[in-house]
Parts: sequence; C-alpha cells; structure tokens
Amino acid sequence: MDWLGPEEWQAVALSLRVSFWATLVSLPLGILTAYALARWSFPGKQLLNGLVHLPLILPPVVTGYLLLLTFGTRGPIGGVLAEFGIVFAFRWTGAALAAGVMAFPLMVRAIRLSIEAIDPRLEEAGATLGASPLWVFLTVTLPMALPGIVAGAILAFAKAMGEFGATITFVSNIPGETRTIPSAIYAFLQVPGGEGSAMTLVIVSVVVAMGALLLSEIIGRRVADRVGGR
Repeated sequence: MDWLGPEEWQAVALSLRVSFWATLVSLPLGILTAYALARWSFPGKQLLNGLVHLPLILPPVVTGYLLLLTFGTRGPIGGVLAEFGIVFAFRWTGAALAAGVMAFPLMVRAIRLSIEAIDPRLEEAGATLGASPLWVFLTVTLPMALPGIVAGAILAFAKAMGEFGATITFVSNIPGETRTIPSAIYAFLQVPGGEGSAMTLVIVSVVVAMGALLLSEIIGRRVADRVGGR
C-alpha cells in the first residue's frame, strides 16, 4: 500500500482494529438478542426490539453523546469501570464500543431473519428426543442460522468501518488513538491541500464497503449450501 501515506495507513489500520473488535465482542450478544426476539415471548419484547433498533433512528451524534454520559469517566458505568482501569472515553476501545453500538441493529436483524426462517418443528423434534434447550440451540438452530450470522457479522464490520458521528462525539478525533477512516477524511478536508488524502481514504472506504457486501453474499450462499447439504 505505497499509495497510502503514514497518516492514511494509520487511519486504515485503526479502523480495521476497531471494526474487528466491535464485531467480535458484539456477536455473542447479537446472536442471543436475535434468538430472543425470534423465538421468545416475554414482557417488554417490543421495548427490547425498539432499543435494539434505536441507533438506526437516532442521529449518530445523539448516540455518541449518550455513550459519553454513560461510559465517560464520570458516567454511571464508566465511572465504576475507571476505578478498575477500564476507560472508554477518548480511547480506541471507546471507538470500538461506539462502532459496535451503531452496527448492532444490522447484525441482529440479519441473524433474526435467519432464525425466523428455520422451521420450529426441527427444534421441537430435537426437544422430543430429550435434548435440552441449550443443546437444541447449539446443534440445530445455530448451524442452520449460520448464513445469517456470517452475513450479519460482515455487515456489522462494514458499518463499523464507516461509523463517524457517534465515534467522534464519544472519543473525539485523536491521531493514532481514535482517528478512524471517517474521522481522518473529516480532518483532511479541514486543512488546505488535504483533498488528495481524503479522496484516497474515500476510495478505501468504497472498496471495503463493496467488498464486505460481496463477501457477505458469497459466504452466506456457501454456508447455506453446506448447511443444506448441497
């Protein structure tokens, strides 16, 4: 990547790091949330569904500000975590948190649709053979929902790569620490002569986004074929 300068490469590397951890850490919770919304009936289900999709509706800046209030060093959660040396505000870990929150709805929706497409009778058959609900989930539901899980994870990764509003509000735009690709593009556009570097990162963003969409489609189909025995 000789066509990327030190600052551009630093932003790309940090974006990949942030997106990877945002996706990896949120995936187990995304699977659990999607399964709960697809299969369980409980009081407050619609409220949970609304909270999951709230980041898609709220302005990203509002989401970032709420994260700052909650996970900042003086926030109810951030203050407690800070006593143990865990700090999110103005750190790359906070960028990963913000990106994960913004990408979470896309991940949950893809996985939920995949679980809802599974015939419940297959899960019931496993239960009638004496399998526990957890074992049925691990051996029946999870493998059959794998295409949706893969697609959801890749889409979440791509969304995390492009997150800007919530990230810059929560963790600012610190070079080498929180300056991801979108933040770097914004920074380059604020200085004379920075248009070239900004355009380079724009091209990287488009390539990553298109690559993620294609990869999601290809891997999803291959996994679906394997699950279906084709």
